[in-house]
Formats: sequence, structure tokens, C-alpha cells
Amino acid sequence: MSERLRPRDVAVLAEESASTPMHNATVEIFDPGDSGFDYARLVRLVEDRISFVPRYRQRIQTVPGRLANPVWVDDDRFEIGYHVRRSALPRPGSVDQLRDLASRIISRPLDRNRPLWELYLVEGLADGRVAMLSKSHHVLVDGVQTVDIGQVLLDANPELRELGHDEWHPRGRPSPFSLMAGAVRDSVTEIETVTDTVAVTTGAVLRGVADGARTTGRVLDALTNRSPRAESPIIGPLSQQRRLVMVRTDLADHRKVREVHGGSVNDVVLATITGALRAWLMTRGESMRGIRQIRALAPVSVIDDELEPTSLGSQIAAHFVDLPVGEPSPVVRLHQVSYSFLAHQETGRGIPAARLAGMSGFAPATFHALGARVAGVERRRGYQLCVTNVPGPQTSLYAAGARMVASYPVPPLFEGHPLAIGVTSYDGSVFYGLNADRDLLPDAELLGPCLVEALDELVDSTSAARNRAPRGRRKRKAPEGP
Repeated sequence: MSERLRPRDVAVLAEESASTPMHNATVEIFDPGDSGFDYARLVRLVEDRISFVPRYRQRIQTVPGRLANPVWVDDDRFEIGYHVRRSALPRPGSVDQLRDLASRIISRPLDRNRPLWELYLVEGLADGRVAMLSKSHHVLVDGVQTVDIGQVLLDANPELRELGHDEWHPRGRPSPFSLMAGAVRDSVTEIETVTDTVAVTTGAVLRGVADGARTTGRVLDALTNRSPRAESPIIGPLSQQRRLVMVRTDLADHRKVREVHGGSVNDVVLATITGALRAWLMTRGESMRGIRQIRALAPVSVIDDELEPTSLGSQIAAHFVDLPVGEPSPVVRLHQVSYSFLAHQETGRGIPAARLAGMSGFAPATFHALGARVAGVERRRGYQLCVTNVPGPQTSLYAAGARMVASYPVPPLFEGHPLAIGVTSYDGSVFYGLNADRDLLPDAELLGPCLVEALDELVDSTSAARNRAPRGRRKRKAPEGP
């Protein structure tokens, strides 16, 4: 029997449009070394591991008459070459060229008539390196039944573990009659099926009315030569194009700030983002408009008592924090961000970063996907920016013997939210991935140097703090985490 999509996933599909493709992405850079890692080896690796994520060979099938939610069915036309693709940059390709290529790829929605994922191998980077760009739809990864495919492609050792191809054969395509019969049967035996279908259908109608109203409003504004003024510079209608910003920083710098000023590495990350937003707003003259703070959603990991401690199904909860972009002092900004997380830490349900990063088979992409799910559910609560920060392992990971040297998360953009930030710490570095709407935020590239300067500002403050500290003063014990 085919599994039926949950109401939340159907709602995501109903809200998706050409300007809001609902996929999570990751850009990873690899050093092949002597491994011989290339497109052919990547295809073999995917073929060897895809059985661990069976949903990656399934597509969505609607029910005739929409009598019930769609179901997952095996794709009888599944072709590995369609999903694992090959691209290249003019040698020697730069990170900026890779970023531009990735921006175009993540702008395109996935084909709903096929399994909802794509994987690109990008060749031609300088120093013989290659990049791997993965796209997985928002409804595909739930962290319990399905993890991101990057979860199973990466190994802790350079030696390739061949797990063996499975003898997969797609189950026959269900007929329209069997789909209708299943919907009727579920409606009789499970009252939730009727409730879910009505709720999803009603929600889709209401969303269509709301979208029509927004479109009419934009047309009237254009006809009357009136430009609606947004309440925030990072709130507004999206285009179909994206601009990716990738920034690499040292984890040691974040830890240095934490050691001197207290808090956690996550606090330092958010304080760095706050400082970067402040500097960026000042380049636009936005500080003259009285912007004092930006409401951010920062999903946090909490312990689920019903699951095993090492389960990837650990709950992800919403946490809202006001980023004090109007505060000129970097240290005060850090303390204000740290204070907002005290209540979460005092619950005792938070998962320490070291424990989260040490989970068996851990891959940051899965947790970024879970954070994006939370952002989608909570987006009507008035936040302006989503920041997902996932601590990764501090040892090297490998794909078919090629060492991963960088991992940039690319979170999706939701309607009205033209900027989203993902952060991954891995192997001594902290990687910032910023996904921005290309038309609404044409100067998003400035956020890159602003991030670097904001972190440098925090690092510089540690020297001043140490000089002011009296002799014999005991250092505050750093909290657990990277």
C-alpha cells in the first residue's frame, strides 16, 4: 500500500510557485587527491547508497478527483543519470564562478513528475577540486523516514565502503481505480483522511484568494505609480532568481570570542550575523529609518524523550530572537543575543553541540532541512529572517575517497522573505551560506565582506577585554559545544 502525504507536506506543495521553489540545497567542495573521484565514481556511489533513502526513487501521485491527499509511488521511469548531473566551470574555476552557477541551479524548481531531487558534480575548479551541489525538496526529508542523500554519501574514512547495489524493481504504477479505492477505504477506516483532505483543499483555496489579492495590489500600485513601503528591508515579494553568497571563517575565531565573553558558538554566529546586517543596512542608509532590531527565527535542537538519544528524529523547535542591529557595540550585541537563549538552555532539553555533531551518520544537510520545515510552519508569526546553524563534525568527511573541504548550506526562501542564512561548522571552519532574492536584494553580495568584518570586530574586542581584566581573575568556564 502506498504511503499518503501528510497534510503539512501537501500544504507546502500547494504554496510552492515559480518564485518560491521549496528545496533545500548544499554546495560542497571536494579535493579528490589520488582517489580518482569523478562523475562516474559519483554515479556508482549513489547507486550503491540510494537504497538507504528509498523515497529518492519515488514520486508524487495525485488521487483522481482529489478524494484524498496524494501518495508516494515508485517511479517506474527512474533513471540515475537524470538525477545525477554533470557540469563544469572554465578552468581554473573560482569560488565566485561556482557561486554564480549554483545561484542559477537553485533558482529552478524541481520536476514534480519525477523524484524530487537533483545532484550536480561541478568540475573545473582551481587546484583540481570539484564541487557537489545537491537539491532535495522540502517534503522529501523529514529526518525520521527519510534523511538527505548527503547523509549516506559521506564517510568518516577515505576508504570506500561498497555496500552493494540492491536489486530494486519499481512496484507497478497504481491505476486510477486503485487510487480512488484506496482513498475511499482510508476515508471509511480513518476519519483523519477526510479531515486532512478538507483542510488541505480549503487552505489551497484561501491561499489562492490571498495570492490573487496580492497580485491585484501590485498591479494597482504600478498603475498609480505608487511604491509600497515595506516594514523591513528584508521583507518583500520574490522574483524567480536567486543570488548565493558563500563565506568561510575560522571556528577558532568563534571559540576565542566565546572563551572571553561567554555564551556559545551559536551566540557568536548570531552576533556576527547581526553585525553584518547592521553594516549592510548602513551602506543602504537604512539606519536612518530607525531600524533597531530584526526578528529572526533560529531553530534549535531539543531532546525527544520518546526517541533514542542518537536518533536523527530529535525534535527541532522554533526559537525567536531579536537581532539588535541598532546597537553599535559588538560586545553588547553578543550579550543581548546570548540572553535570549538562556531560557532554552535552562529547560535542560537542549542538545549540546558536541553531542549533536557526534551522532552516528550525521550530515548537516538533514538538520538544515528540518530547520527549514520549522521555518515554513512558523513563517506567519512575523519573523523577518531565518538562520539555521548546524554544528558538524570537526574531522574530515569523504565521498568515494575525495575529502570534503567545504560545505555551504543553501536554505529555501519563503514568500515575503527574500533572505535566509544557513551556517555549518565543519573540520575547523564555519561556513555561511546566504540565499537572497536577486531582484529584491541586488546588493546581497555586500553581506559577504560585512560578515567577515563583523567577526573581526568581535575577535578584536577579545584583546581589549583581556587587557581590562584584573590580574588573578578566573576565566569563566566555556559552555559545552564547539
